[in-house]
Amino acid sequence: MTTVSTWRNEADERALMAEVSLEEPWALVETYTGLVRESGTKQERRAFDYLSRRLKKHGVPHTIHTPTLFISVPRKARLEVLAPERRALAAKTPSMSLSTGGRWKRAEVVYLPTAQMGEIRGLFEGVGRDTTGIAGKIVLTEGYASPGKVADFMKGGAAGAIFISPGERIHEGICTTIWGSPDLDSYERKPTIPVVSINKTDGAWLRDLVRAGGVKARLSTKLVEGWVECPVLVAEIPGGEAPDEFVLLHGHVDGWHQGIGDNATGDATMLEVARILWKHRQRLVRTVRVAWWPGHSQGRYAGSVWFADTFGLDLDAHCVAHINCDSPGCRWATAYEDVFWMSEAEGIGKAVIKDVTGQDAHGGRPLRAGDKSFSNIGVSTFYMLSSNIPAALLKEKGYYPVGGCGMNIAWHTEDDTIEIADRDNLLRDMKVYLVATYRTANATLHPLDFTALADELGRTLQTYHDATKGAIDLSEAIAEARGLRADLERWYLDRAALLGRPASDPAVRAANATLRRLSRVLVQINYTRAGRFRHDPAVDVPPLPDLAPAKTWAALEPGSHLHHVTRTHLVRGRNRVIGALRDARALLAG
Repeated sequence: MTTVSTWRNEADERALMAEVSLEEPWALVETYTGLVRESGTKQERRAFDYLSRRLKKHGVPHTIHTPTLFISVPRKARLEVLAPERRALAAKTPSMSLSTGGRWKRAEVVYLPTAQMGEIRGLFEGVGRDTTGIAGKIVLTEGYASPGKVADFMKGGAAGAIFISPGERIHEGICTTIWGSPDLDSYERKPTIPVVSINKTDGAWLRDLVRAGGVKARLSTKLVEGWVECPVLVAEIPGGEAPDEFVLLHGHVDGWHQGIGDNATGDATMLEVARILWKHRQRLVRTVRVAWWPGHSQGRYAGSVWFADTFGLDLDAHCVAHINCDSPGCRWATAYEDVFWMSEAEGIGKAVIKDVTGQDAHGGRPLRAGDKSFSNIGVSTFYMLSSNIPAALLKEKGYYPVGGCGMNIAWHTEDDTIEIADRDNLLRDMKVYLVATYRTANATLHPLDFTALADELGRTLQTYHDATKGAIDLSEAIAEARGLRADLERWYLDRAALLGRPASDPAVRAANATLRRLSRVLVQINYTRAGRFRHDPAVDVPPLPDLAPAKTWAALEPGSHLHHVTRTHLVRGRNRVIGALRDARALLAG
């Protein structure tokens, strides 16, 4: 309810924010300008050593783990048009593309238009159209080399892919759907075709040529791939009343080129939060863990996945919420118009931004991105990207959507240098992350309003029910969602008297254990398909994904094979959702 979302200790928060300084964070930003922090490299290790030295200077206890992760670092890409005229084009290959070892792959080029993404969510979308006719061909299309599109091209039998970047700079990226290091369930999904990206001008020229027909080209890629030892750094600041319960604040160290806006500013923010919370640790009720990951940019979140795998049972039992810190404090990023939060955490996410900055924040459902490697465990989350360039200014500048740097199009390019960081914006955003972490750790009851999530689930179920015109009857699921909403209202009301008690009070501990279990049950059905302690692919996950195919129902031919397959899928999905809703209600009944 509202009271759990808006809990605050104003005096403590003012004292903590007064400690925020640019001295330590800006020194990190300047240091990182001299480090190209590709995963598994010496320069990435130097960045982690720098963080460790600074934490040690401030007395912050921390551990450096050294897991072995699967990493893919692009080294070279070539693209040459052979006919009807010969021309070499500048190109880059994304991480996890098939490496040809520098050998040429030759084929006819076909153009398959796919809309350039209209929002950041498009980074993970598939082609969304028929791919007939691409077998054995090199496919030319628009946008970033997204994992969904590459997977669709592989399925269609393409020989390779060329992506036209939306700007004159070619953005680096990663094109696999495998989330983290591969296991037996996922390793065969690694891309089996070479992929390159070219800039907007060259892309327009090539697209016109291909539309005229008869274009042949060759491309080659070279990537260094393998299992590499990488550092994972975790600082731990113990709470005084319920130290086993913890909040996880996290972000990535590795990046592309200098990577200042993505993610040196985030690393600096977390360092400052760790410094201040350690200094004022007597104010902490619960433990705060601050984690810096490798393998984000060249391992598809391999560092955070390793942590989720290795400490999965501890996260399951004790993690209150996780807060991702990526690309704060960037140039011109003065608004909070596209912030991510799960419904149950929207209240605290908005309240913190309003209390710290005076601004109203807007946002929505988190992407399947940004080291959000804990959904299959069922951990609630808010934030990822934080402040952004206001929409009006984006339009004025003619900027297209990107996945970081506060929406600066320097994202994942050689232009992501120290000019992308803004001292004033960084100072403000550090306070946001500091208060968000402190408030989540100290609220008497975990600041998770599951009535908001019950409302979301009810709306989603009604949408899917209507999409099939009741052919897949979701009325029982809708009734369970409404029942859950009513149960939650009573449950929060009955525990309102706990708000003044210490976190160590047995009744408070029991209530918070229930809130964490609710998160484990409901986050999983709303954000995952693969099941507990597994990892879903790196493609966007729709709400209640087991039932999302209901939206395709009207387009299916009645009686067709796919019609029957979809019905079977939806019936199974309905069972999973109803079962989870009943489990949640049973938790509340106690």
